[in-house]
Amino acid sequence: MTYAETLAYLYARLPMFQRIGKAAYKADLANTHALMDLTGHPEHGLRCVHIAGTNGKGSTSHMLASILQEAGYKVGLHTSPHLKDFRERFRINGTVVPEETVMRFVEEHREAFEPIDASFFEWGVAFALWWFREEKVDIAVIETGMGGRLDSTNVVAPEVSVITNIGWDHMDFLGTTLEAIAGEKAGIIKPGVPVVIGEARDGVAAVFQARANTCEASITYVDQEAPLPYPVALVGAHQQRNVCIVLATIDTLKDRGWNIPDDAVRRGLERVVQNTGLMGRWQTISTDPLTIVDVAHNVDGFRVLNEQLGRMHHNHLHVVLGMVGDKEIGHALDLLPKHATYYYCKADIPRGLNAMLLQEQAAGRSLRGSIFPSVAAALEGAQKAAGKGDLVLVTGSVFVVAEVL
Repeated sequence: MTYAETLAYLYARLPMFQRIGKAAYKADLANTHALMDLTGHPEHGLRCVHIAGTNGKGSTSHMLASILQEAGYKVGLHTSPHLKDFRERFRINGTVVPEETVMRFVEEHREAFEPIDASFFEWGVAFALWWFREEKVDIAVIETGMGGRLDSTNVVAPEVSVITNIGWDHMDFLGTTLEAIAGEKAGIIKPGVPVVIGEARDGVAAVFQARANTCEASITYVDQEAPLPYPVALVGAHQQRNVCIVLATIDTLKDRGWNIPDDAVRRGLERVVQNTGLMGRWQTISTDPLTIVDVAHNVDGFRVLNEQLGRMHHNHLHVVLGMVGDKEIGHALDLLPKHATYYYCKADIPRGLNAMLLQEQAAGRSLRGSIFPSVAAALEGAQKAAGKGDLVLVTGSVFVVAEVL
């Protein structure tokens, strides 16, 4: 098969949460363990950092990978979902996996894999771990997809586990209380493996502490008030919080014998976009009019958007907004600015929420705007309407942002 045929096979054959949602979710690790058997257990011996959390785990993963790369290590990075290219999920020292490697893996393993009926994400995890072993990475940064306890990535034995924060997302899978969601994320805490907790309050902290005690794992709660020793390349107060998590994780790795000079930390934070290809985090895609994209898609994400908007001078705000249809979005919509003009659209995926339904829900929260037939049309409408000093913001879904990058 050509690469295009290989990709078409993966998309057609494997149920993909990114596109269809719940039907693609596998609530146990049986498939992943079977894939590990078939690939010779690439998770064994892999030195890695394992990262879970409701928000911030992608940025945190990229910053850690950038720092470790600057420290001279060969660094694997596995993240999800991708924005433009499937291969974005798999990087070594910032370079995406070659097409030929994807083709070889699928050709060699599809016959054995097919009876397992694994999901797209499960295949991807197996591929990432296999490739990192093939390339003999020194360390890998592994981001969970959803949750932690039953996430396909939870077959690794990390150097350190990281949980960025706990918020309201994927409640139909992870639980309807913050404590229940925390319990699922805490599933990545392993016996004897130190854990870094970015943010935790009250009952959530108690959940993490109980799990760490059971596992006899040392636990570090990040001091979010500590001054940052280096500039942060990524924009936003939330990224400063993520940097605090990164620095605490680096300290833990140092304690475990990793050689990470301070200058590598500084360079890694400065060069995270260049080193890892991170996209979609308060990213400017045009200056006339000023157009920014951000993958915020839940309550905590929109709260962070509001923080950032409050720090920016602009006249009128134009928001290109599209969301997915398999989540409760009311509380998130409550947080969006009521003074803005909205341009409602649907990403070109089955999970996308119909733009008319989005407009109806938004109108009930005093958000006013018009419906557009596509993300591209919505962006064009917003940019044409924007006056001097106005700001155009594209947000609400990873998939909406992907269509404008």
